[in-house]
Amino acid sequence: QIQLVESGGGLAQPGNSLRLSCATTGVTFSWYVMGWYRQAPEKQRELVATLEFDGTTNYADAVKGRFTISRAITGGTLYLQMNNLKPEDTAVYYCNAQPKSWGANYWGQGTRVTVSS
Repeated sequence: QIQLVESGGGLAQPGNSLRLSCATTGVTFSWYVMGWYRQAPEKQRELVATLEFDGTTNYADAVKGRFTISRAITGGTLYLQMNNLKPEDTAVYYCNAQPKSWGANYWGQGTRVTVSS
């Protein structure tokens, strides 16, 4: 059974950094595109970044150059390093495992990030 559990959210001041973690269980990384999404209050969920098994990454324009998605070399943890945070980064951040061919799309429960002075 696949489980995704996020952690690392919290309150940060503008310009500061946070690192989100997504502990995964049951994920075969070669079968999935792993990603981070976020949902701000009263807005739709949006893509933040994705990571494929071969290391290919994709970022939303709003976070390019500030956020980095990565995966632990061993174990099943996905990370999102967020630098130079801005108030508009405030959202609930979700870890996602999207199958490359067929099967269910998996989500974590989310971790809240608030950027405010």
